Amino acid sequence: MSETELRIEIREERGDRRQYMKLLLTGDESEEMVSKYINRGRLYVACLDNRPVGVCLVTDEADNQVEIKNLAVDSRLRRHGIGRQLLDFVEHKNSGKTLILGTGETPSTLRFYYGCGFRYSHRIPDFFTANYPNPIIEEGVTLADMIYLKKEAGTTPINRRDKGK
Repeated sequence: MSETELRIEIREERGDRRQYMKLLLTGDESEEMVSKYINRGRLYVACLDNRPVGVCLVTDEADNQVEIKNLAVDSRLRRHGIGRQLLDFVEHKNSGKTLILGTGETPSTLRFYYGCGFRYSHRIPDFFTANYPNPIIEEGVTLADMIYLKKEAGTTPINRRDKGK
């Protein structure tokens, strides 16, 4: 575990998911879009000292695929391993399946997912411009296309942070 990585507890939320809307909106800024998938699949919540600090919403798709619809971490706690721990947890829960996710072309986001073992799959042209009412600009990039990434679950050890000890 790195010096900055925080130990969290991850649990599945089976109750009111709307209580996590503020966190979900940091991963997808459109409440209308989040509302389309918030009650599908499973919602995992990362807690630090019993306080929600991250979420990951996962849906079962066709052909033995699981889609990560939303991965979000409290902006004050980013770069402390919470998102990576959530992804490791989801991967462990879905061993043997293909994980897919869609994201914009934000450089740091793509670096994060590539660093977690995801690889380019395909793109949906003009997804953000066609489905969001206002332009989304991240790190100076105006998002247009949805970039889909994929990974075979089970290719990363659940305790990646302890590797080499």
